[in-house]
Amino acid sequence: MIFDSTDSYISTDELSMAVDAAVRLERPLLIKGEPGTGKTMLAVEVAKSLGMPLLEWHIKSTTKAVNGLYEYDAVSRLRDSQLGDDRVNDIRNYIKKGKLWEAFESEERVVLLIDEIDKADIEFPNDLLQEIDRMEFFVYELGETIKAKQRPIVIITSNNEKELPDAFLRRCFFHFINFPDRETMQQIVDVHFPGVKQEMVKEAMEIFFDVRKVPGLKKKPSTSELIDWLKLLMADDIPDEILTNRDASKAIPPLYGALVKNEQDVHLLERLAFMNRRDSRG
Repeated sequence: MIFDSTDSYISTDELSMAVDAAVRLERPLLIKGEPGTGKTMLAVEVAKSLGMPLLEWHIKSTTKAVNGLYEYDAVSRLRDSQLGDDRVNDIRNYIKKGKLWEAFESEERVVLLIDEIDKADIEFPNDLLQEIDRMEFFVYELGETIKAKQRPIVIITSNNEKELPDAFLRRCFFHFINFPDRETMQQIVDVHFPGVKQEMVKEAMEIFFDVRKVPGLKKKPSTSELIDWLKLLMADDIPDEILTNRDASKAIPPLYGALVKNEQDVHLLERLAFMNRRDSRG
């Protein structure tokens, strides 16, 4: 295995094998999973573990594939020409290199993260096919072809907001990060809080997984939100009794704002708490 769990990241055997397979096949690694399951952090940890620089390309709804190659600022060049600026004589002064260009021209091998690819337009993945396949692209303004000196390790994340084209999927090695089971979650918590009281963690995880099981929840709390919640519980020095002796009829946990992130889910938990109290009185 070229990658395994680190001091700050827990990797399952399946995930480590996926990283290994993608690197050996020289294919982009496409990672899907619930938000907060560590998809973006995977690229950070792979780069750190392999001792490679990390280039991060965070995709927005307005991002175009060409932005990853380069951007030519024709407006600035026109303005400078009107002002008599000598910079206009070299068109390179108006070309901004994108993350793919940076990755391709790097003398050492890099890890390139293309984060949340599903945020972009549906044509975005297809527009990158040739560049990722051939590891080169043509710069029309310069009349030059930029070729990768070292093939980067490409890690692509998706939150499944849009379906990705089949042609793109065929070129990737795919892995879905399942939501951690209790044992894996315990390992993740131990990595983040090595000295935490285990009794508190046990009760906090019971509450956390109970909240996740509530039917009709619009947004289930994620791993990162559990970590935030535990951090708050420890920072506020919440007494253990608040968790260990909690009233089962109260569906809303203390400092719930770290776990529940919209008013519909808060109202749902409040209704459940009311129904539980009514049933217990009956």
